[in-house]
Amino acid sequence: MSGNQSESGSEGGFDPERFEAEKYREYFTGLQQAYKSAFDRMNDRYDSTLVHAVDQTVLAESEPFYEDGGFRIDLPGEPSPAERVEAAGVVVDESRLAELLERYREALDEELRAQFGVGDGDEEKA
Repeated sequence: MSGNQSESGSEGGFDPERFEAEKYREYFTGLQQAYKSAFDRMNDRYDSTLVHAVDQTVLAESEPFYEDGGFRIDLPGEPSPAERVEAAGVVVDESRLAELLERYREALDEELRAQFGVGDGDEEKA
């Protein structure tokens, strides 16, 4: 439990149980880096004003979970993502926002997998 452990959270690699228990202590820097990398990817491909609003008002309060070999990103409930984005002064069609959120979640899953070295064939076979 030293502060010198790797971002994987343990000497032997990524530990899903430990991730759930310690994600905001042992894994925090890795989470920040993955979210930043996903933001950069999305900002290069989509309207930067919308991406920034989603990042600041929706994803800032999201919760990452590891399950079944990948990461799931739970978004905050109320107010809805559309209401949060509109409160930031960005008007967007709900179907466009839904598509952006789906792509953003996919990018986050990919970046989290890369950051923590899990998934896409990298995980050990039982």
